[in-house]
Amino acid sequence: MKSLSASSLLRDRQFRTLWSAQAVSEFGDRVSELALPLIAVTLLDASAFQTGLLTAAVWLPNLLSLFIGTWVDQHRDKRPLMIAADLSRTVVLLSLPAAYWLDVLTLGQLYVIAILAGTAHVVFNTANAAFFVRVVPRAQFLEANSKLSATRSFSFMAGPAVGGVLVQWLTAPVAIVVDAFSFLFSAFQVSRLKVEPGAADETTESLWRRAGEGMRYLMRHPYLRASLGCATTVNFFNMIGMALLVLFASRNLGLSAGAIGVAFGIGASGGLLGAIAAAPLARLIGAGRLIAVASVVFPASMAVLVLGGGPFWARAGVLAAAEFIGSFAVMCFDVPLNSLQAAVMHDHMRSRVVGAFASINYGVRPLGAVVGGALGTWIGVRETLIISGVGGAFSVFWLLRSPIISTKTLDDLQPPEGVLLTSTSKV
Repeated sequence: MKSLSASSLLRDRQFRTLWSAQAVSEFGDRVSELALPLIAVTLLDASAFQTGLLTAAVWLPNLLSLFIGTWVDQHRDKRPLMIAADLSRTVVLLSLPAAYWLDVLTLGQLYVIAILAGTAHVVFNTANAAFFVRVVPRAQFLEANSKLSATRSFSFMAGPAVGGVLVQWLTAPVAIVVDAFSFLFSAFQVSRLKVEPGAADETTESLWRRAGEGMRYLMRHPYLRASLGCATTVNFFNMIGMALLVLFASRNLGLSAGAIGVAFGIGASGGLLGAIAAAPLARLIGAGRLIAVASVVFPASMAVLVLGGGPFWARAGVLAAAEFIGSFAVMCFDVPLNSLQAAVMHDHMRSRVVGAFASINYGVRPLGAVVGGALGTWIGVRETLIISGVGGAFSVFWLLRSPIISTKTLDDLQPPEGVLLTSTSKV
């Protein structure tokens, strides 16, 4: 694979194509993330617990990430899997406005759509983990992740604002069409990429055995094990709050769909700034220290929402402020952590290890969402948001005694030799 300088990364057609595919699909996702819970709350009169279940359904397929990632590892060319996943999401999402127009839309269908789209999302992500390193050279991991994260952050700025307007003007089910066609565009762009396939895992061992090897690799890896504990703790407590976020903004703060979308969009500018600042900050204070600081600030931002009250501008302002703080911090967490993980993982294990990581890290999100919905019903939504923010900040303790905290730069990081490898695989 060719080596790219910092400036040539933007001029590389392969990277730009992958970047554009992500940019458009991320934008569409922001519309759905606002539209789906609003459909449940405003059209189907969902309770706090039912809203939590919907959020849980989105993340439920991640419990199978270990086995999906192991299956993906068997395929030398990951590109067809990514295309199939995008096309599947297009069809699944288009079924929602169809049901709405036929007047047969139910909460049950929302749950099914969330699960099917989430399964396709897992297939795409586990394949993309191995595909990414075929497009981007090691020296550009941090730079490329920063640019991809900046695009994702920009989608959080523009997507909710546009989504809010679309929901008010066209209704939420119709707004879902935007997300469906964003995946169609992503599939087209990925199909244009000409990347030399990596080595497939050609072992004859069973799926269960190979999945187990991926999990053991993850648990014995000093960097991946600590990052897993930290990220899982963050995700569990963050989802407790996220499950109730739109409900809180709509019912407790009394904001319209348009106002919620604009507040999310303004607040998400923090993510764009965070994605741009992550690489320089990592060089300034060290990648490990940046990850540790962000692991506290990101979840704690959820507690800021409890300050909401008073006139309209104050209620919308506190929602935007919480989003700004959290978005900036999560980029400072994700960019260096994703780059670190890419640098210390053996290439032939990527998809199954990413799957193992996601099965725990993302798999805990449905549990967090269900707990959030239950707590919101039991003790109140505001109190649940405080638990979400305070609990998530404890994630930093996973890093304090790990090699991550002392990592300053990714330049010299290599996959550790002592980590368990499969007997049939080559390093």
